[in-house]
Amino acid sequence: MRDRLLDAVERILVRDGVEAVRLDAVAREAGVSKGGLLHHFPSKQALVQGVVERLADRFEAALPEPGCPPGAFALAWLDASIPAESPTGDRSGVDQVPLALLAAAGGPEVLACLRERYAHWQRRLASDGLDPAVADLVRMAVDGWWAARLLDLGVPHDAAHTDLRALLTDLIRTRGGAA
Repeated sequence: MRDRLLDAVERILVRDGVEAVRLDAVAREAGVSKGGLLHHFPSKQALVQGVVERLADRFEAALPEPGCPPGAFALAWLDASIPAESPTGDRSGVDQVPLALLAAAGGPEVLACLRERYAHWQRRLASDGLDPAVADLVRMAVDGWWAARLLDLGVPHDAAHTDLRALLTDLIRTRGGAA
């Protein structure tokens, strides 16, 4: 039931945005009573936090365990964040749920949860055996790509997207050795 409710929240987020996430709308989308929803998620904030945690868990599942070869974590971070092929502009997928924006919209407690996860990921990037500047550049490139896509600010498409992705991959593989 919990996943069914979170799936409904994600569909609403993608289709209608954060402001459309209301308890009655989620219950209707999931095909459950409002009481059934409240049994699992007592508030809109709890729903949003549930989605943030689930999206962060999905992201983390794509990342390698500690002890992987140098650069493996940064490559996985890149692979899990920026698709290999240029997005076609189809904004119907769940991958369009902007995690950071969603966390911010959930309030300080939800944002604190994401900040804690992000700090962990940043420590993993920093200890990936890469030159620290390369690790930071990869993280910032990923963050910038998502911000540009979210706000539709000069998002690279087609060859520009592919070239950017290849450049970051090459940087990790060839210049990523620890300083």
